[in-house]
Amino acid sequence: MTTPTPAPAPDAVRRAKHPIAPIAGPYGHPFHPIAVTIPIGAWGASLVFDIIGFIADDPEPFVVGARVLLIIGIVGAVLAAVLGILDLLTLTKGTAAKRTALMHMAFNTVALVLFVVSVVLRFGTPDDEANVPAFVISLVAYLGVGVSGWLGGKLAYTFGVRVADETKQAEGFR
Repeated sequence: MTTPTPAPAPDAVRRAKHPIAPIAGPYGHPFHPIAVTIPIGAWGASLVFDIIGFIADDPEPFVVGARVLLIIGIVGAVLAAVLGILDLLTLTKGTAAKRTALMHMAFNTVALVLFVVSVVLRFGTPDDEANVPAFVISLVAYLGVGVSGWLGGKLAYTFGVRVADETKQAEGFR
């Protein structure tokens, strides 16, 4: 016999759907998911540049490019994190959504630190030389970003954090 799951508190659900500040984006359209495309894209491209740098006759443009892309990703991630924290503040303590959001944030924080370590290692390497440990660290960090993205998807698509309420969503299917 299973115990029925209690219905969520209507106030907690309503609170999680509304922005805490205008900078977080309007109701039903948060800016955090849009902002994360910058670091994800930059970091993914840096991995491609790294791979090309390992096999290119002249790796310097790819080594430098990967380093620049990592820095762009780091700056973008910090900005996306500010928006994510604003969304996190809408969640009620003790809920599955809050726990998932904290795990999402933890994975992102670890990934960000690893990307910073990768950049620091790269500054200690000549521009014409690909850095294998820095690449491996970036790859591990990017895998962490993938796990974090899955958790972020769960927040938005399963728990409906910062998306329009069901009544508003139903308007699109009339």
